[in-house]
Amino acid sequence: MDCHCNFTELEPSDGPLLPTKGSDEFKPFIRRLPEFKFWYAITKAFIISFLMTFFSMFDVPVFWPILLCYWFVLFTLTMKRQIMHMIKYKYVPFNIGKQKYGGKKASAASSSGLRAE
Repeated sequence: MDCHCNFTELEPSDGPLLPTKGSDEFKPFIRRLPEFKFWYAITKAFIISFLMTFFSMFDVPVFWPILLCYWFVLFTLTMKRQIMHMIKYKYVPFNIGKQKYGGKKASAASSSGLRAE
């Protein structure tokens, strides 16, 4: 079964569209998570984790190499999209040494010190 999608056949419910009239409002950036819900969730998680530190039943011993491996896995999973974007556009976030530029080559007349006046 071939599926050829044509942009003229798309339904209005397929996603945000550009405004077609002068009175239409264009919203180029729509947040997935509103800021208030984000701060509410972060505050709630912090308070719950802070309260859990006062009870010994939540005091779980952790072997540090396992915790380090867990951190690397979480970092890789959360940064995968950014890392792939950096690789795609050949962006290197660090600089090693001085950058070299290929400047203009001097002509024979200017290298000998003669100038035309």
